[in-house]
Amino acid sequence: MSRDKTMSAEDVVGRLSSGMMVGIGGWGSRRKPMALVRALLRSDVTDLTVVSYGGPDVGLLAAAGKIRKLVAGFVTLDSVPLEPHFGAARQRGAFELVELDEAMLMWGLTAAAHRLPFMPVRAGLGSDVLRVNPSLRTVRSPYGDGEELVAVPALRLDAALVHLNRADAHGNGQYLGPDPYFDDLFCEAADTAYVSCERIVRTSELLKDAGPQSLLVKRAFVNGVTEAPNGAHFTSCVPDHDRDERFQRAYVQAARDPGAWQAFTRRFLSGDEAAYQAAVAAFHEEEA
Repeated sequence: MSRDKTMSAEDVVGRLSSGMMVGIGGWGSRRKPMALVRALLRSDVTDLTVVSYGGPDVGLLAAAGKIRKLVAGFVTLDSVPLEPHFGAARQRGAFELVELDEAMLMWGLTAAAHRLPFMPVRAGLGSDVLRVNPSLRTVRSPYGDGEELVAVPALRLDAALVHLNRADAHGNGQYLGPDPYFDDLFCEAADTAYVSCERIVRTSELLKDAGPQSLLVKRAFVNGVTEAPNGAHFTSCVPDHDRDERFQRAYVQAARDPGAWQAFTRRFLSGDEAAYQAAVAAFHEEEA
């Protein structure tokens, strides 16, 4: 069997199906696998349960009506506190929402990665998380302390989508920015995982720009690799590129008006990834 796992974004989405539980890596408006998300928008896949530290990935999928259930710690654009499409979808009750503490989400992924049914955590105790999620249970320590803890259920994913700075053709993924986020946990918690990256390089080149601790995602947990330059746009992928704040502002403004959003969709989301990148370049030329 070939160790070459390279494929197109369309190939990745072709392996997804409606009703799946899909985890999306990154954090807010940072290092999101947006090229894969845009390919998902162009597909017939729908009725998804999405697990995410949410940003425009959640917003775009919500605007397209592809989410049945969302499991998230937040949905933000970072410099814009609330993702506008997410806010509008929640107001009209477009999907079920499971609100978890950020640490609870992390430990749910960890439980899945270790093939455990749940993880006991202190996060969430004394907060409204248990009130708004009545399905959550608590457990008591079997030892002398008898401490009560939250039993966070495993977030076992059908598929995970993440974006990294570099990867090789075998699925080893490298981050070069300031934070790994939890992309490795998303991949390990999933039955199948797909990595998009700014550039596919030879395995020997992965250590040229950073040390071995930057090798975040292991090939054993990856089923497909897609080269997608600027594929995190408009979110950041430091040091390759920062968040495109000007474009993000245009996105937010368009999201507030149905007519403006239709025009935005026609201009930026009606074609393939190459058409999107060309439209973004034209947008910046006009702005300049």
